[in-house]
Amino acid sequence: MSMAITPSGDKRPLALSVEGLTYAFNESMPLFANLSFTIREGEFVSLLAPSGIGKTTLFRLLAGLLTPQGGSIRLGAEKVEPSGAAHRRQSGRIGYMPQRDSLMPWRSVLDNAALGLELSGIPRREARRRVRELLPTFGLEGTEEKRPHELSGGMRQRVSFLRSVLGGGELLLLDEPFSALDAMTRISMQEWLLQIWEQHRKTILFITHDIDEALLLSDRVLVAEASPVSIMKELAVALPRPRTYQTVLDDSFVLLKRQALGLLGKEAARQEGASR
Repeated sequence: MSMAITPSGDKRPLALSVEGLTYAFNESMPLFANLSFTIREGEFVSLLAPSGIGKTTLFRLLAGLLTPQGGSIRLGAEKVEPSGAAHRRQSGRIGYMPQRDSLMPWRSVLDNAALGLELSGIPRREARRRVRELLPTFGLEGTEEKRPHELSGGMRQRVSFLRSVLGGGELLLLDEPFSALDAMTRISMQEWLLQIWEQHRKTILFITHDIDEALLLSDRVLVAEASPVSIMKELAVALPRPRTYQTVLDDSFVLLKRQALGLLGKEAARQEGASR
């Protein structure tokens, strides 16, 4: 079973198209069963689901790090392949930012951010030049020669995000990038990401367990209730942009949050209430 989730009337080209995706680590416990969804160029879409449902595995499938057992994944018009020339082309078009920043402790901010470009074959001098151009935009000016241990958690995530932006040209996969941060830093990073997205309008698929975060950042939220995932419900977030964290206090935001809790089911709603 599948559900079309492309907003009606949106004529932007497809950035990502998943058709009939099937995958299981254990045949008796599939994670995805005939799952289909699409994302348009320039959209910010969040994936909201309970723990253990396979969100990180989905990202690995989208990035070509795992091979689907059924169905297809297309980046634009090109099918994602796990190996070979097609995968090498696609690796430069997808930026994957995991939960941890994964910065190399012996590398400076400049060289950590340039790593993806270097791995794609860009000469080191040119890679460093491109990083320097974006450091002020990402709030990293003056940190060029610092090592990761000299940075706060939020600053490390900025470096990691800059590396992802430079390494993946068309689609960014962000896997709970703010989950390890304290509450105040997380709010600051959410507002910062909103500003960066407004400037660059990258296509983003964002994993989070936080309903407020999903609604604050996104154009659409995709909700999966339980494994195996064969359908994801959609919640359109028609809140005006640009947004700040003050948006979470608006009546329209509270209404959307109630709808999101309903899509997640009563158990998820109970857990959300208990965590507050």
